[in-house]
Parts: sequence; structure tokens; C-alpha cells
Amino acid sequence: MTQIAILDDYQGVALDMADWSGVSATCQVQAFRDHLTEHDALVERLHAFEIITCMRERTPFPRALLARLPNLRLLVTTGMRNAAIDVEAATDLGIVVCGTSGGPVGPPAELTWGLILALLRHIPREDADIRAGHWGTTLGMSLEGTVLGILGLGQLGGRVARVGVAFGMHVIAWSQNMTAERAAQYGATLVSKDALFQRADIVSVHVQLSARTRGLVGARELALMQPSAYLINTARGPIVDEAALIQALQAGTIAGAGLDVFDQEPLPPGHPFLTLDNTILVPHIGYVTREQYQVRYRETVDNVAAYLQGTPRRVLNPQVLDRAR
Repeated sequence: MTQIAILDDYQGVALDMADWSGVSATCQVQAFRDHLTEHDALVERLHAFEIITCMRERTPFPRALLARLPNLRLLVTTGMRNAAIDVEAATDLGIVVCGTSGGPVGPPAELTWGLILALLRHIPREDADIRAGHWGTTLGMSLEGTVLGILGLGQLGGRVARVGVAFGMHVIAWSQNMTAERAAQYGATLVSKDALFQRADIVSVHVQLSARTRGLVGARELALMQPSAYLINTARGPIVDEAALIQALQAGTIAGAGLDVFDQEPLPPGHPFLTLDNTILVPHIGYVTREQYQVRYRETVDNVAAYLQGTPRRVLNPQVLDRAR
């Protein structure tokens, strides 16, 4: 019987978000809620599985791991791009890699504003204080008239910009290929990178992780920010130099940070971010909504069923199919 592994089902909802009955009738489906990082542990768990499905980039699949999974023939990732999978290695090893669509594009932008409001109005602290018997312990900051600086005006950055305009903020933006015309489409003004960090009360990161954006926000950029300014990152952890950000937060050279993404996920015990009182941390949940999961898991099941029928769909490495013909 074909064995199917569902990895990193943190919330324990994978089997409820889609109808697995069509494949579970002929296959053994097992969902894992815990997260493994060591290759030896992953190989021990996964060596018997022909099909593995993964959620985004939670579990990396480099060549060194794929080569130790000789029974693996299909790897399904949610999303049509997953930087944590070595697709070239999978192709070399004869492993079909399939993706899914992403569902609604809004949730990460919505979470960005959740982090901004939580930071500026001290919502987590006020909630904790009122439960502890204290009434009104912080002084918040209003958004109207402040400057929102956005790195990257794609679909997500553009949505964040338009909400900033609705709040009465002055929106400025920069990315390596941005034009003044594109910025104006979202009510933003194109500025230089340095000017963005110098002027913004809130800097929000919305560029994709790539070789040229890794470390895009480093010690130099953070030093340009005002002591009263905040950094929001819902894109990818390595876009921001983590060590430099920790130092800035510890020294108080910026006011705080709202973070959904990190260099290492889950955050390891004892990580410096966990000790800072000027951060709000959430576990990479920008895309974690019922609507997103329903689309991603439904198409995951569809990919598995199509593979079992000999007609894989949404294939990210079609070369592997050409070799099999």
C-alpha cells in the first residue's frame, strides 16, 4: 500500500481541510504535527514513504536529505515556489515535485497591520496588564500623519500601502526596480533606500527572498532609523540581518519590531528575540488562515490523486517526466 506523509501539520487540521477519502481508500495517510530538523530523524521517519506533502518551507529538502529517501517518488509543496526544496536534486533523483496555488493573497498584508497596531498600541501588554488587575499602563502612538516606509510594492506591499493611505499616513516606498509611476499607483512616493529608513516611523518588508535581497536590511540600514521607529517583517527572515536587528532592539536604537519570519523556524529555545520586551513575535502565520489552508490542501490532494493515476499536475520539474517517458 502506498504510504503518504503529511508534514508539519502544526494545528492538526490537514485531514479536515480537504477530502482525503479518494486517496486514503487505497493509500495509508499519516499526518505529523511535530517538526523534525535533524536529517537522521527525518530519514528514520520518512524512509518508507513514497509520497510526502509539506507545508511551505517548514521542512527543507536539500539534496543531502532527498538522496537518503530512496522510496520517495512524489513531493508536494503548498505554493508554486519553495526555496527549501532542491528541485534540481529531486529531478536528478527521479522525484516529481508538485505545487499548489496560494489561495487569497490578502492574509499576509492583513497580518502586517495586526503587528503594526499591536506594537503601536501595546495591545499584548495591555491585555496582560488588565488580566493582572492593572488598568491603563501604556501610551500608544497614532498612525495619522506618520510615515510608512515599504520595501517592495508587489501585491502584498501594495495592499499594505493602500491601508496606510486610508489611515492618513504618508507612504514612501523603495525597491531595486521600483518606478515613481508604480509607487504612485498605490498612493506612495518613491524615495531612495536611505531616505526610506531615515524618514519612516514604520518600515515594513515586502520583498521576496533572493540572493540580492538576503541581508538587504542590515546594521547600516537599522542605524539610519529613528529611535522611535518600528520594523515589521512578514516576508522572510534572512532579508533582515538577524544579529544586527537583535543588537538594535537590545540597544534601543529602534523602538521595536513585529516579526512573523525568522532565520530558523521554529525559533529555538533561548533565542534572544524571546527575551526582548519590544518585540511581537508570531510563528510565520501570515498565510495561515482557513481559506488559505482549504485551497492548499485541496490542491495537495488533487496532486496526489493525479500522480496515482499517472498524470501528475502542477509539476515544478517537468524534466523528470520527460526522463520517465
